[in-house]
Amino acid sequence: MVGLAGGTGAGKSTLLSLVPRFYDPTSGSITLDGRHVRQITKKSLRAQIAIVLQDTLLFSTTVRENIGYGRPDATEDEIIEAARRAQADEFIRQMPQGYDSLVGERGGHLSVGQRQRIGIARAFLKNAPILLLDEPTSALDPTTESAIMDTIKELMRGRTTLIATHRLATIHNLDQIIVVEHGRIVEQGRGADLVARGGVYAKLYSSGHFPS
Repeated sequence: MVGLAGGTGAGKSTLLSLVPRFYDPTSGSITLDGRHVRQITKKSLRAQIAIVLQDTLLFSTTVRENIGYGRPDATEDEIIEAARRAQADEFIRQMPQGYDSLVGERGGHLSVGQRQRIGIARAFLKNAPILLLDEPTSALDPTTESAIMDTIKELMRGRTTLIATHRLATIHNLDQIIVVEHGRIVEQGRGADLVARGGVYAKLYSSGHFPS
């Protein structure tokens, strides 16, 4: 599990976007299992990747269809199981039409936290080996963030995960942290080691973006 740390506008999201080839690097290379991503078709590459964004994009259709977008051939039972693992099943069943309830334009009938759970359910359903998380909790209040992080930790288990965030509490104890500043990688290592170095990460840490 790898965290991408840096302030707003540092380039974390851009770096994350290179993995599914939303952009291609102008120099250097990105490899998966030793193979350059440019040697893999975008369709094949993206089939192996699940993405959870800061604000999940939902379509103006039912809850069921929005979750099923993660894997169009999924069965009803698989969709419900994905929602359960994302801790979304309970609030979905409380909606007027349950899984057939319309979410509204851009998910406007749901709270931010509920939209995030739908996005996480999609990722559970897709069950891809690579998981990209882009500021998945930055728009949430502390109580909702804590609950969502529990589901994200479950989602990350057993997957190659890259998570971009300015909240160091989310990534401080991960296997590796890459620190980005002005679009460049400036530091890399474990959280405690980066703090000890007294560099960019240490400054972010001391400014209050620290783990509880």
